[in-house]
Amino acid sequence: MYDFPFRNAVVIDGSGKQGFCADVAVAEKRICLIDEDLSYVRASRTFDASSFFLTPGFIDIHSHTDSLCFLSPQMNEKANQGITLDVAGNCGAGFFPNTEESLPVLKEYVKDIIRSDWEIPFDDYSSLKAELKRRGCGINMSFLCSHTAIRTAVMGKDSKREASEEEIEKMCALLEKELENGACGFSTGLYYSPVIFSSRDELKALLNTAGRKGKLFSVHLRSEGNDFLSSLDEILSLALEASVKTEISHFKVIGEKNQNKLCSALSLIEKYREKGLCVSFDQYPYTYGSTSLFSLLPPSVLRLSPLEIRIALSLDIQRRDIKEEMLAGTTYESIYSLVGPEKIKIKLLENNPQYENMSLSEIASERNEDALDALLDILAEETGCAIMEDETESEENLIAIMKHPLMSFGSDSLFSVNEKSDHERSRSAVPHFLSFCVKEKGILSLAEAVARLSGRNADKLSLSERGYVREGYYADLVLLSRDTLSPDTVLVNGKLKKDKGVLQNSLPGMVI
Repeated sequence: MYDFPFRNAVVIDGSGKQGFCADVAVAEKRICLIDEDLSYVRASRTFDASSFFLTPGFIDIHSHTDSLCFLSPQMNEKANQGITLDVAGNCGAGFFPNTEESLPVLKEYVKDIIRSDWEIPFDDYSSLKAELKRRGCGINMSFLCSHTAIRTAVMGKDSKREASEEEIEKMCALLEKELENGACGFSTGLYYSPVIFSSRDELKALLNTAGRKGKLFSVHLRSEGNDFLSSLDEILSLALEASVKTEISHFKVIGEKNQNKLCSALSLIEKYREKGLCVSFDQYPYTYGSTSLFSLLPPSVLRLSPLEIRIALSLDIQRRDIKEEMLAGTTYESIYSLVGPEKIKIKLLENNPQYENMSLSEIASERNEDALDALLDILAEETGCAIMEDETESEENLIAIMKHPLMSFGSDSLFSVNEKSDHERSRSAVPHFLSFCVKEKGILSLAEAVARLSGRNADKLSLSERGYVREGYYADLVLLSRDTLSPDTVLVNGKLKKDKGVLQNSLPGMVI
């Protein structure tokens, strides 16, 4: 007796090969049979898949659902898109490991990337896994061990500086423990505080640890703008020394004047691949991104406490120096100077919500002041979350990245305290990816697009039984409409999570 035979489907198996007609039967969480005709199979329910493509469940290799999986365990935002596995802990932002002393500091650092306004019920990967298993989850979850958590667990409040040799050794010991306990890799976000203060020695030691354990290293580069090429070379050289499988997160070039650097960056990646480095990248299908509004400030300011930041922004002499540094953009990655105030839009402000969905230029006009002064005034008044969207790259570059053979899908989805403030990629990245790449631009075949959503990411994560429609594999499956390419039915571990367009109240996910 089988659970679900899918009859007369066109199977897109996740390998990139063209589809084939077949029947597929599911039982006991697994794909049991794939054959031309399974009409003889007895089952409690049969799906007529003649109007659909049957694909593997989609894998989002770059997500920020560290809090969402606990606060909204149904994970409908993801399941509705056909995502059956989310990888959290990216950009160096995650909740483990932590200590009683480090947790308040950690929560302050990551609050604009992953919600931290809740009681974290775990302190390491083992306890996280046990807690999520106890609560249940609508889709499968994997977690990277984050650099920010490791750093604050060792250095506490004093983490806005270079680490000592002894502190680096402690970080490596923590990372090794978490990787041994099952974390799928290590992530860093060199654009963000406090990781921005990491030395080359610290990075080298942590990458060596991840490399020895055969786990993935995911990196938000120090610069995606003026210093893009040197930042990329910095990481690739370290990764090559460490022999660590490397994933460049949301690979892009920021700023109009830097768009011509993409070809050189791709050539640099190919150069390191020829040297033996296993490196690839992910990206979302949008020309604009989203992150913390505070990340626009220079490292010299981010080194301060939240109270000290507000004071510095309010003092004339210090503000003058901050403005000069932000406008020059020579000492750090100044997104403000790279894209300009007209391309930075406020998405969430807890203290000044009246400015949400307005660009900095529009806010400046309303306040009758300079755009940079308006930004600094707003940040000086903000004690809660502050999130922005920024137009970062040209459509021409986005297309070049989307069709590159090393690219796979990662939504970079953020989920804040207010759904209206979330980037479109949080809830619509997969349908937009398929629409943009397959139907609108025609830069990928459907088979290749599905591979970048499934098998390619499974391979990066070294998953042996997911990411493909194959006998014996876990039944993470999606029925895509042949007309719209939208997910009609979604199975997670052989259980219905979306049934003919209707999301189900079920928690079939696993921590893997």
